[in-house]
Amino acid sequence: MSFKKTLASFLVAALALGTLAACGGQDPAGSEAGSAPAASSDDKVITIGATPAPHKEILDALAPEFEKEGYTLKIQEFTDYVLPNKALNDGEIDANFFQHKPFLDDFNKENKTDLKDVVFVHYEPMAIFPGKVTTLDALKEGDKIAVPNDTSNEARALLLLQENGLITLKEGAGLTATVRDIQDNPKKLEIVEMEAAQIPRALPDVALAVINGNFAIASDIDFTGNLAVEDPNSIAAKAYANVVAVRTADADSDKTKVLVKVLSSDAAKKLISDKYQGTVIPVNTADVQAYFDEAK
Repeated sequence: MSFKKTLASFLVAALALGTLAACGGQDPAGSEAGSAPAASSDDKVITIGATPAPHKEILDALAPEFEKEGYTLKIQEFTDYVLPNKALNDGEIDANFFQHKPFLDDFNKENKTDLKDVVFVHYEPMAIFPGKVTTLDALKEGDKIAVPNDTSNEARALLLLQENGLITLKEGAGLTATVRDIQDNPKKLEIVEMEAAQIPRALPDVALAVINGNFAIASDIDFTGNLAVEDPNSIAAKAYANVVAVRTADADSDKTKVLVKVLSSDAAKKLISDKYQGTVIPVNTADVQAYFDEAK
């Protein structure tokens, strides 16, 4: 996965979650883009940042595959969407695995960084989950619906609400839609924008919530209990495929080549399919790359 909600709001949310401690007390100020050195080809440890589920789970399960390639995988866990890219840019890790390409592109643009996606791994469908209301038809006028507050994921959430007849967006809003693009809202639903990781905790306080697949998994939410889910054959399944990112200077390094090989392998695809049963769906890197090439 542009930051219209501003980087500052993400940092505030990250601090509120206590993620600085989880991430080893990194300096949130970061360093100048491009200041980190390229990885050494003699180093046989790949340090990769990842959010807990499903990214770290996938990497943990694939550790033996990296060992077959002569590398030890060291996973640094993050619990937010900002610090993994800062840590990568600052040279604290070799790669990260937690985001989709639109999110990475926005981060690069807003922070003048030079991070590059090198392999598309999987897609996590976004879904509508019940809170105080157990069906879409039971929604009442003025009910609250929680959606992620980062622009790319908010657009996905709003499109999903539109697909299910709850709102209508302005023509052409598409993958950059925000609440300002809502043209018709028959039930005057209150769209509550929240930091994505916090939405599962808000379920008791809202009528419905639109939750990213990874946060549903991490919060032990039964994904099969969703009221509506993104179509796995939709544009979103390509646009929001999760990537491994590295510094551009390291795009052709030996470590990066191993990451691409293992995470695009048949073993990785089988593991994801078997473990997550549709909650996380493996993708074909070539197909997703073709989508982005056509979109240029």
